[in-house]
Amino acid sequence: MASTIDPARRAQLNSIRLAAVVDDHGATGTDSTGALGAGAALLTTDGVAWALLADLPDRGPDRQLGAALAWAVRHDATAVRVIAESGTGALARRAAWFVLAVHISRLDGRELVAADPEPLPVAAAVSDAHRALTELIVAGGATPVEESGVLSGEVDGLEVCRVIDDPTTGEVRLEVGVGAHDRETFQLLHGDRPKVEALSDVVRSVIEHRRVRDAQHPLKQLAASRRLRARLIDAPDVVGLTVLAPVDPPLPRSNVKDQVPCAAIDRSTGTLVVCTTGIDLDVVPWAGDAAARHGADRCIVAAPQRDVIDVQQRLAALLRVPTRFLAV
Repeated sequence: MASTIDPARRAQLNSIRLAAVVDDHGATGTDSTGALGAGAALLTTDGVAWALLADLPDRGPDRQLGAALAWAVRHDATAVRVIAESGTGALARRAAWFVLAVHISRLDGRELVAADPEPLPVAAAVSDAHRALTELIVAGGATPVEESGVLSGEVDGLEVCRVIDDPTTGEVRLEVGVGAHDRETFQLLHGDRPKVEALSDVVRSVIEHRRVRDAQHPLKQLAASRRLRARLIDAPDVVGLTVLAPVDPPLPRSNVKDQVPCAAIDRSTGTLVVCTTGIDLDVVPWAGDAAARHGADRCIVAAPQRDVIDVQQRLAALLRVPTRFLAV
């Protein structure tokens, strides 16, 4: 559980904790220190970057490896020691994708316990009963997408419908709307409308707002990474490929509103394309997970020009699977 202490104050306290742990393990710190959110980082005289990660309201330590590695790369560290009190199994798995020596430990008091890599969860498959509604999604004007065992319909990457099992009757049905709350409201207000008609209306509304250049409507802002993926699937030559198909993320996304990366693959070349928007330092460890999930031979991280920064490119070069950023 994330602490209620002010993040800046937590960073100060964690800086003191980290210095004590480093001293306990016979290393000597330098003046190169920094904050990692509510966590802390420190460079020792032997060139090792130490990082103590802390839970944040919007992400656990397992989603902060990129920030720790970016700090280490900026300080030309020869190795990295990452410490956390939770999420160390996932951290250890992601650390293994890098050629840079990254050691993950769980902090137990002031003792360090080496973490074992946690495997990626087995990917769920869409059931035949759900897949039977694919034609209904197409008839409504949406693009069917299977991901993490869920069949949904998207418009420019934004989910506008989802196939679900009724929690009461067990009946398979198509729910229309953007996100769980919107689907529930739509069902209450328009549950008796023909599904194709209802979905077609939502698709038209989403297209109106989502495809207008420079529009500030909320529907334009949601799922920006998935909009980029939809664009590249329609025009894979933008990234030098011929055919791209959407694939599962390493872990299921929690909701449609979070800005998280997504992926597509060209199976003929074994090239994975990770789509991201915004400056997300954790996208490179995410790409390592995704490449492992799909057995990719190489990886392209596609992002808008403004969101590609030098340290991300340096991190990408450290992945075991050849990876590069491409501004699109």
